[in-house]
Amino acid sequence: MAAVVGIQEHRRPLGYAVQALAVATCYYAAGRLGLLRRLTVEGAVFTPVYPSTGVALACLLVLGLSCWPGIALGAFFLVLSLGTPGPDVVGILVGSSAGPVCAYLMLRRAGFRTDLGRLRDGLCLVFLGALAAMLVSATVDVVTLVCAGKLEAANFWPIWLVWWVGDAMGVLLVTPFLLVLLGARRPPPLSRWKETLALVVCAAVLVPVATRSALSALFLVYPLLIWAALRFRLAGSMPCALFASVMATIAATDGVGAFTGLSHVEVMLKLQLFNGSLALTALLLSAVITEQRNTRLSVEEACQELAEALEHLSAHDHPAGRAPPQEGKARRAEDER
Repeated sequence: MAAVVGIQEHRRPLGYAVQALAVATCYYAAGRLGLLRRLTVEGAVFTPVYPSTGVALACLLVLGLSCWPGIALGAFFLVLSLGTPGPDVVGILVGSSAGPVCAYLMLRRAGFRTDLGRLRDGLCLVFLGALAAMLVSATVDVVTLVCAGKLEAANFWPIWLVWWVGDAMGVLLVTPFLLVLLGARRPPPLSRWKETLALVVCAAVLVPVATRSALSALFLVYPLLIWAALRFRLAGSMPCALFASVMATIAATDGVGAFTGLSHVEVMLKLQLFNGSLALTALLLSAVITEQRNTRLSVEEACQELAEALEHLSAHDHPAGRAPPQEGKARRAEDER
């Protein structure tokens, strides 16, 4: 037994190291993807959707609080890829780690479930995980950059706002997608593949047209999103929302479609309003539909159990060879005749 315990104790640090490296790699890769498309506000470059925050929160919800060193390590490598880090890198790492950790702690205290099967879970992710917790990361990061002299204090609030919104959009769009992906148990049945393929084809055709059309047709995405939520719940709505957000971000950074002729601030506002409404619609509508479906299944199961219990009681009240009271009276009446 002592040898087995010793082996496990030696394996645990190795397991933590592998886990930290895996989380850091995912964080870094997501950050590099987000940096492919950037916008400039008041001289500061930012990503409209920062997927690393969504990856970090998903890792914390699935692996637990022990994976936070991987988040800090991934943030360090990401900062290192952008240039030579200075003393302000410590504040950046603290802010990048503190936001997702605060989100995890608040969600855990609120009884959050990673299957997002209740409306309560969707609301907690929106207001606690995204809007509230990302205040911490945005504030710490922007204050650090201002104190380091890399940003002007006069531009604090505009830069803080876009930083906060970018982190929040990462949580709203990426975290539910990853939770659904990690929680998938089996592919859809064969009877649903035709509808799944139809949804994929419609999304591949409609979303690029809606985001790049000069008619400002972003609203065309919502019927597709509602269809995905009604028929496939989170497994359909969150990939559609993420795809639409990516296409809208590409259109915004290219200055085409609904974003033609707008200033940088107007592009940022329009894009983030679209991304926010898209994420809220997909997340909350899917959560409501899933909760109603689970309630219906629970009622049906309770009715089935009640029917089986009544059948069992009836079998005990009328054992074999003994007729029920009404049948016994009918037989006596026939015998008297």
